[in-house]
Amino acid sequence: MSGHWKQRPEGGGWFAIWLIRTIARRGGRTLARLLLVPITLYFLIVRGPERSASRDYLGRVLGRPARLSDTARHIHAFASTILDRVFMLGGQMERFEIGIDGLAELHAQIDRGQGLLLFGSHLGSFEVLRVLARQRPDVTVRVVLDKAHNPAMTQLLDALNPEIARTVIDAGQDGPSIVLAIKQATDAGALVALLVDRTHAGQPSQPATFLGDTARFPVAPWLIASVLKVPVMLAFGLYRGGNRYDLAFELFSEGIDIPRPQRSTMLAELVQRYANRLQHHARNAPYNWFNFYDFWQADEANDPHRRAVDAGDRAAARGAVAARRTAG
Repeated sequence: MSGHWKQRPEGGGWFAIWLIRTIARRGGRTLARLLLVPITLYFLIVRGPERSASRDYLGRVLGRPARLSDTARHIHAFASTILDRVFMLGGQMERFEIGIDGLAELHAQIDRGQGLLLFGSHLGSFEVLRVLARQRPDVTVRVVLDKAHNPAMTQLLDALNPEIARTVIDAGQDGPSIVLAIKQATDAGALVALLVDRTHAGQPSQPATFLGDTARFPVAPWLIASVLKVPVMLAFGLYRGGNRYDLAFELFSEGIDIPRPQRSTMLAELVQRYANRLQHHARNAPYNWFNFYDFWQADEANDPHRRAVDAGDRAAARGAVAARRTAG
């Protein structure tokens, strides 16, 4: 099994994604959901690595060997959230029943008059955050995404809402450029959303205990937060079946400060705190985990803790210099 998520091809290809989008827009959500059965069967039969990764994860989170029906339910939940993105990005949030927890805390942070970072994950649907446009139409939501990954999905979903597409901060830029773009957005009072659970090959990472074993999480989001000194909130958009979602916001920090002498220790503590919250919600909604690769596989080229922290120091330094220049 390939250990890195970027090495996996897009499921179904451009035509399959285009087809489900077309049927969804012309035939409605009820008709489109009928397609989820053959899509689920496709992944069960054809996509062996994803099937194996699902079985491994489910065994960890459920505390028992995963059955084929568990894997089918897992894949079906993933396909459901992909389909719902068509409607959410198309501005049809009224189709969904969305329960929101922690909204008062989020409003309190927004009302401080500064931007904030919203850290999400591949647990559930990140697009359900679009409901904030109804709750706080005065707040701009900017999402950091790698446009080069899954290009077919990116092109098709961008076509649904060009206005949203223009607000995306491309994660494919170099580190200082990303930090500058995020800083400019938060300086303007925007809410900047990032997915912070996947590592990238060659980039610094930090080990943490997650579902009973050691997994690696990216360091860069925490270094960016320490440079910008803005509040950090966690967000989990959990799919509950049918048209129901639960959106949970949690205040993680009103401002992260990582002094250089304590960098190694503090990064470890921050990442473990995040992993603990991710684990809590994964156990609460076990079929919402959409990292279909070996999440616990060690990358020896990126594994030594000293290498990760040293690389993180350099990245933070470059980002801090760029941010200060922008401020000046």
